[in-house]
Amino acid sequence: MQDDNDKSGGIFDLAGRKEGDEQAAHPGGQKLRKLPKRFYEKAEAAPGEGGHTVLLDGKGVKTPSRRSLVVPSEALARAMAEEWNAQTEEIDPRVMWFTRLANTALDLVEPRHDVVTEEIVKYGGSDLTCYRAEYPEGLVALQAAHWDPVLTWARDELGASFVTTSSIIQVPQDADALDRLRRAVAGLDAFRVAALHNMTTLTGSALIALAMVRGRMDAEAVHQAAHVEEAWAVQLCGEDEEERIRLETRRSEIADTARFLALLDEGAV
Repeated sequence: MQDDNDKSGGIFDLAGRKEGDEQAAHPGGQKLRKLPKRFYEKAEAAPGEGGHTVLLDGKGVKTPSRRSLVVPSEALARAMAEEWNAQTEEIDPRVMWFTRLANTALDLVEPRHDVVTEEIVKYGGSDLTCYRAEYPEGLVALQAAHWDPVLTWARDELGASFVTTSSIIQVPQDADALDRLRRAVAGLDAFRVAALHNMTTLTGSALIALAMVRGRMDAEAVHQAAHVEEAWAVQLCGEDEEERIRLETRRSEIADTARFLALLDEGAV
């Protein structure tokens, strides 16, 4: 028999993948997975073993892999508790961004830190900032304005010099540059690697993502750097409503990931 504490685990099977969103919008006759009912009255942050956790009616939350959901800072635990308290009749993991990232850190990053590091380094091997347009001049200038500072930062702070190209064919990056990127990622804890991996996939750039994790770019600068071509298209053709909504969603996701990183630094143990 499953007790209330067990109910807090497993609901995030919907999180971290697209299935939940795809099922919610599926136009066919596929039976949708129901969201779990809210089973608790109150969520609150509390000290946990080696950090801080969330209690649901006094019982600790578990990750989908049944690990204790313990995070480094009280501020992050409070933000996660707010997510749990904000749920109404059902629990929707898709809107619980901080809890999802914490689960990812504990279940998917911590046990396979090296593998996730290599996934990020692979992005660096074909980084968005390294592939430039030859024309028109306006787009070339816009790319340079947003991407050159990122490459300069990587060179000056990481000692990693990345090669740029105007070719559509992937250009191999210097092994030393990738190794320096690897060491920078490997030195981060699981929570920051989870945020870094998420930001890398959102932006298509390991370098932009790492610059944000290192505090060298804020969320809006990251959003602009990651969507240079979209901004150029708006200048030329005007704003498309569907594209505007997509970019605003992306801006929100980037901002939430930046907030997750900021919360990690507030009163961390």
